[in-house]
Amino acid sequence: MSDETPTPPRTSRPAGWLSSLKVYLEPAALRMLALGFSAGLPLLLVLGTLSFRLREAGVDLATIGYLSWVGLAYAFKWAWAPLVDRVPLPLLTRLLGRRRSWLLASQLAIVAGLAGMAWFDPQVDRTLVALCALGVAFASATQDIALDAFRIESAAVERQAALAATYQTGYRLAMIWAGAGVFWIAAQAEAPGIAGYQHAAWRTAYLAMAASMAVGLLTVLFAPEPLRRTLPPARDAAQWLRETVLEPFADFLRRYGTHAVLVLALIAVYRISDVVMGIMANPFYADMGYTKAEVANITKVFGVVMTLVGTFVGGVLALRLGVMRVMMLGAVLSAGSNLLFAWLASRGHDVRSLVLVISADNLSSGIASAAFIAYLSGLTNVNYSATQYALFSSMMLLLPKWLAGFSGSYVEHFGYANFFTSTAALGVPVLLLVWLASRMQAVRQPAAAPA
Repeated sequence: MSDETPTPPRTSRPAGWLSSLKVYLEPAALRMLALGFSAGLPLLLVLGTLSFRLREAGVDLATIGYLSWVGLAYAFKWAWAPLVDRVPLPLLTRLLGRRRSWLLASQLAIVAGLAGMAWFDPQVDRTLVALCALGVAFASATQDIALDAFRIESAAVERQAALAATYQTGYRLAMIWAGAGVFWIAAQAEAPGIAGYQHAAWRTAYLAMAASMAVGLLTVLFAPEPLRRTLPPARDAAQWLRETVLEPFADFLRRYGTHAVLVLALIAVYRISDVVMGIMANPFYADMGYTKAEVANITKVFGVVMTLVGTFVGGVLALRLGVMRVMMLGAVLSAGSNLLFAWLASRGHDVRSLVLVISADNLSSGIASAAFIAYLSGLTNVNYSATQYALFSSMMLLLPKWLAGFSGSYVEHFGYANFFTSTAALGVPVLLLVWLASRMQAVRQPAAAPA
């Protein structure tokens, strides 16, 4: 080959396995580990953990169900993502930059909200507890917006899967801490000899969770701002509205044209098998006779470990084989693991079989998640990364969450085995969409190569 003919980057020889693994020790990856922890911490504290606390305090189930709507903040975060993407915060943006200023502000709001949830007693101040939970959810969704943009702008596309893997690791560790950890702290803080709800114990536990946000706060303070882009000032309100709210969506449509429909369809359904099946997982464990200890140890602790293994495997595979190939693998494995749940439904109370199924399911979920996050990251324009990624990450949950609402009725009519088989069948169209998106990407890459 002549020296005058450059070799295209996409055909260069991939790095060795050891070099590929070293990506997880890079500063950007380690920062995402800590920031992933601060992102995962609030979720259970305003949803699963809070519902247990409210029930112990004597709150009726209907009210607990209504309070779960605070989680809708995560599904509609795209609505205020343009503000996070473009609007500077007084003083903070000048000191820290666009991304870090919004991260710090949202983390401080989370700390304040968790402290409020700790202080107010749901037996006396139920409304105030709900308002604090809503504030934490809103601030947590805002942190997600800024954090996604921070991650996307911190490394090139080929390293996004590795950053996603370390982010998911921190996120999962935080969910263990906000799930099992908060119960352990509350139990240790209970006064002996007193049965029932003890507000002081829960106050201690939630204050400990608020203090745990220091992991993210310190990381933001000492991390470098990924990109310092100077945005031209808007001439008038109409221009500001157009550039801040409309342009991020128009940019995506311009870049992908008619292919935008395919991309959005893939985003909307890629995780549909996992999300729809997951709603009925815990009731299934209960109906099969598994104890609370078995469910906690196998599905929460061991299952999270297997998910972490899957995210790291998915990150390395995406780096070596390409994101789209690993997305196809993740889609196949996710649908296949649901068939294992259908098999498990015929086993009754079988702990060994549960371990096997949880291993396969969570490993598959980790691989699929790492590749999918890398895919979403590659779709964004760095000028609108916060807004566009917030739109994508919201879209991937809306349809599955809506469909999952009917899962209980389906199980009542057709049983668990048929339900799990049906959720696996939901993954078949996903395979077709991944294949079409791969072909679309192959056509688009040569045209984009000169740029």
